[in-house]
Amino acid sequence: MIHDIVSDMLTKIRNANLAKHQIVQVPYTKLNANIIKVLHHEGFIYEYEETKENFKKYIIVSLKYKEKNKTPVITALKRISKPGLKVYTNHKEIPKVLGGIGIAIISTSQGVMTDRHARRLGIGGEILCYIW
Repeated sequence: MIHDIVSDMLTKIRNANLAKHQIVQVPYTKLNANIIKVLHHEGFIYEYEETKENFKKYIIVSLKYKEKNKTPVITALKRISKPGLKVYTNHKEIPKVLGGIGIAIISTSQGVMTDRHARRLGIGGEILCYIW
């Protein structure tokens, strides 16, 4: 039984990146789908597709690599807020990941979004993960 679905998804993406797989299948949840949408919008993944198999829903994620030496676009994924320790922030204290190179994905009252978007809207929330 998986207790932390987001952490499981990030681990699957990290492992697929290290093994240089083209696609990875992650379990479908609304939160996972919203995080994948943010990753797609920010250019960290190529594309994604929701599928249904044996009454279970999955998200098929196509990973993105740099063309020259096939290095992954996603260098690292770090889970911040965990089930045992939730990390919240207001809009003034939202951290910048690697000085703005990476992104923080934040779950707010207006949905899942990047740190830049949350700062622009002036809202805080739960910091889910850092990606760079």
